[in-house]
Amino acid sequence: MFEWIKKLFSKSKEKVEKKVERSYVEKLIQNWEMSKSRKMMITGEDYYRGKQDILNKKRLVRNEKGDLVENFALVNHKIIDNQYSKLVDQKVNYLVGKPISFKSKDEKYAEELQKIFDKNFHRKFKYLTENALNNGVGWLHPYYDNEGNFKLRQFEPSEILPIYKDKDKEELEMVIRVYKEAVLGTYETIEKVEVYKKNGIDRYVRKRGVCSLECENIPYVIFTEGEEEKPFNWAKIPFIPFRYNQQEIPLIARVKSLQDAINTIVSNFQDNVTEDIRNTIFVLVNFGGEDPADFRRDLQDGIIKVNAVEGISGDVKTLQVEVNSENYKTILEMLKKAIIENGRGFDAKDDRMSNNPNQMNIQSMYADIDLDANNMETEFQASFEQLLWFVNVHLRKDKDPTLEVIFDRDVLVNEGQTIENIVKSVGIISEETLVSMHPFVVDPKAELERMKKEKEEKINQYPEAFGNGPGDPDVKEE
Repeated sequence: MFEWIKKLFSKSKEKVEKKVERSYVEKLIQNWEMSKSRKMMITGEDYYRGKQDILNKKRLVRNEKGDLVENFALVNHKIIDNQYSKLVDQKVNYLVGKPISFKSKDEKYAEELQKIFDKNFHRKFKYLTENALNNGVGWLHPYYDNEGNFKLRQFEPSEILPIYKDKDKEELEMVIRVYKEAVLGTYETIEKVEVYKKNGIDRYVRKRGVCSLECENIPYVIFTEGEEEKPFNWAKIPFIPFRYNQQEIPLIARVKSLQDAINTIVSNFQDNVTEDIRNTIFVLVNFGGEDPADFRRDLQDGIIKVNAVEGISGDVKTLQVEVNSENYKTILEMLKKAIIENGRGFDAKDDRMSNNPNQMNIQSMYADIDLDANNMETEFQASFEQLLWFVNVHLRKDKDPTLEVIFDRDVLVNEGQTIENIVKSVGIISEETLVSMHPFVVDPKAELERMKKEKEEKINQYPEAFGNGPGDPDVKEE
C-alpha cells in the first residue's frame, strides 16, 4: 500500500520536474531568438551571401504636405560591392587554406589522427572557420553513425544555443538546437528542438513557442553485441565551439557600416550618372502658372511649348549639374582602405607588392591579418584540445603531451630570398628544419626520405667510379 503511494508521488514529482525543465527550455529559446547576438549571426551570414541593407534602398521625395514618400519614377540602383565576403575568404584561406597537420613523438598516433582529419575534414573545417567569422563561433559535433563510424558534423551557429556552467564558457551544461524540418510530401515545415545533456538527448516539437516532448534520454551511442544493445553516453557534452575571438563577436560587427557606405556610394553614383534629367536644373521664365510636375512630364517627351504672356516671351534656361566622378572615386578608395584596416585583412594590390617585393614588405602587408589569425589560432588550438578528448576516447588513447596541432598558413613569400636564406643556414640548423622551410617542398618527411635514398645511391655508385665495383678484374678477392 505505502510502496504504491511512494511510487505515485515519485512519478508526480518526476512529471513536475519535466514540466519545469520544458518551461525553462521554452523561455531560453524565446530570449535567445530575440537576442542581439543571434540577429548579428544572421546578419553576418546574409552579408556574406550578398543579402545586404542596400537592397532595401528607396528614393524619397517630399509631397505637397511635406511628408517623405517613395518616388518610383526615379532610377534606383541597388549595387552590392561585397568587400565583406572578400575579407572572410581571405581569412579562411590564410589560416586554413592548407590542411592542418599533427606532430608527435608517437608517429603511429599522429598517423591515426591524420586518417581522421583527412581531406574531407579539411573541407568541412574551412566551412567551420567561415562560420566562426560570420557568426562569431562555429560548432563541431562528434558522433557515431549507424555503421559505428566515428564522424564529425557541423551545425549552423544560428541553430545552436549553448548553456554554460561557468562565466568563462569552459564547460557546457547543455546545448539546445532549434531547427526546421520539412514534412515529407508537403511544402510545410515543422520546428524541432533537441536538448543535448550528459544523460542523453531530449527531442521536442515546437509550435507557437510551446515544446511538446517526443522522446527523452536518447543515448549518444548504442553498441550491439549479438542481439543485445548497450546504450552509452559521453562523459562530456559532445559539442566543441570554434570561436573567432573570446567574446564571439562576428567580423560583420566591425565592418557593417563601412560595407553599407560602399554600397551606398556606388549605387548613388550610378543613379546620378543614369538620371540625365536630374543632372540639369531648369529655370522657367514667365511660366508662373506651370505645375513643375506637369513640366517635367512634358520634358520626358523632349518637347516644350513656349508661349508669350502679355507681350513677354516665355523661356526655359538650364543650369548644368556635373557629376564629379573623382569625388566618388576618392571616397570609395577611402572606404575600401578603411574596411581592410578595420577588418584586419590585406590589400593584394598594395604598392608594396610592385616590382620584386622583399620579405619585409610582404610581412608588413600581412601584419594585420597575421594579428587576427594569431588570435583565431589561439582559440582554435583550445578547441582542438577539447575535440581531441573525444578522438582519444574513440581511439582508446591517453592524452599525448607531445602532440602539436600545426596550422600551415598560406603566406606569400619571396621564394628567391627564402632559398638564399636556407643556403646560408646550412650547418647552423638541422636539415629537417631547412627542408620544412623550403618553398618547393610540400611534404618535408617524404622529401627527407627521398634525399636519404639519393645519398645511399650515390654512396653505392662511388666505389664503381674508381674501379672497385663488383666484378672488377683488379680487385683481389681473399
